[in-house]
Amino acid sequence: MLRELLHEVKNGTISIDDAVSKLEDLPYKDLGYAKIDNHREIRVGYPEVVYCAGKTVNQVAGIIKFMNTRDNNILGTRATKEMYEAVKRICSEAEYNELARTITVKKKEIAITETYIAIITAGTSDIPVSEEAAVTAELFGNKVIKINDVGVAGIHRLLSKLEIIRGAKVVIAVAGMEGALASVIGGLVNKPIIAVPTSVGYGASFGGIAALLSMLNSCASGSSVVNIDNGFGAGYLASMINKL
Repeated sequence: MLRELLHEVKNGTISIDDAVSKLEDLPYKDLGYAKIDNHREIRVGYPEVVYCAGKTVNQVAGIIKFMNTRDNNILGTRATKEMYEAVKRICSEAEYNELARTITVKKKEIAITETYIAIITAGTSDIPVSEEAAVTAELFGNKVIKINDVGVAGIHRLLSKLEIIRGAKVVIAVAGMEGALASVIGGLVNKPIIAVPTSVGYGASFGGIAALLSMLNSCASGSSVVNIDNGFGAGYLASMINKL
């Protein structure tokens, strides 16, 4: 962003005063209830993402209203329909993915990678978490291939997609219940795997803790584990790996 701004000043497409105005909000903008980190993309390559859960509708709308002035693509996670409707009133480009519970605003063109991320779910009930991962990865410029409902209860379903999975640069494995999917994939492919335990399952799954412990104790090498239901974290990390 900073490099682009300097080029715009040099080329005369933006005035010095306008450039200074843009720089005034670095490193962050204080809205009183939130401090928006405008410097984050310069430091780490990705802009700040809004975690909407726990915030009021007005707070989410206010944060995104300011972020919309920065000409960056915007991602809000764990957003309600009510939050989206408030954002839509001030930002017509906003889109809502009901399954993923994400709000996205695409302000600039996204260059998509040739290599891809395979996002795999054990069951249909895991799709909301995998969708959060997919929305995140796609907004960050990654090609994504989704493979749903191929858990270990019917291993032939997974094996029929093995060629596609092996072609990915990184794999996200999303599973609840006993969380075995990541271990099975880890024994079949030579790509890094990001395992995402979900809170899907009956009582003894303990809200995803059983799947989390299974994935952490996997005997298959080459996999890492993010937090329960953390599709965003998986999509973010997969994007970083895919772009290495």
